Amino acid sequence: MKILIVEDEKLLADSIRLLLEKHGFEADAVYDGDTGDMYVRQGIYDLLILDVMLPGKNGCDLARQVRKDHLGVPILMLTAKSELEDRITGLDSGADYYLTKPFDTRELLACVHALLRRQGSDVNEITFGRTSLDLDSAALRCGEHSIRLSAKEFEIMRFLFQEGGRNLSKEMILSKVWGYDSDAVENHVEVYIGFLRKKLTAIGSDIRIESVRRLGYHLEAAHD
Repeated sequence: MKILIVEDEKLLADSIRLLLEKHGFEADAVYDGDTGDMYVRQGIYDLLILDVMLPGKNGCDLARQVRKDHLGVPILMLTAKSELEDRITGLDSGADYYLTKPFDTRELLACVHALLRRQGSDVNEITFGRTSLDLDSAALRCGEHSIRLSAKEFEIMRFLFQEGGRNLSKEMILSKVWGYDSDAVENHVEVYIGFLRKKLTAIGSDIRIESVRRLGYHLEAAHD
């Protein structure tokens, strides 16, 4: 799982990054809202940790932009303010949880795990061929091998699994995963399909992503 920290207190941001890395996460830390916006738009993060008060775009502005772009990535908001109105503002901006500074590292980790845990689904796994996609952990599995997917990779792969052998055009994938109002272009789809093909190969998957000119992508399973 890959996490982005946007926090202008450099010491705190780096401390959170090191804590997360110690617990097995990949983490990046940036120190102002405008740089945070650039990183967020990459669409590669599974969780955002945003400080409210930032140089440039503040955390609430970033959260609003994420939701405007139809990104469902979980958002944990950090702030030194504890007043009810401030918490309401953060949640109304699109944050999933609000943590007030100073906080215990155990509480931060508990929030991270809770937000990354996918809830509310009776079906926890979908399968194509002998390869499965775990909807709780966003992991691809084939036999004893598994690999984690980023948020965008997961959404594209879930779309492909759900549609089976039906062709999905780049336009369909863009609208489903990035949203109609996104600035993402067809090249974004091509890049992520490339990432997914490499991950399928890495786990020795029996399925592959096939492309059909002018029609899009679909899954095919190898026959024994």
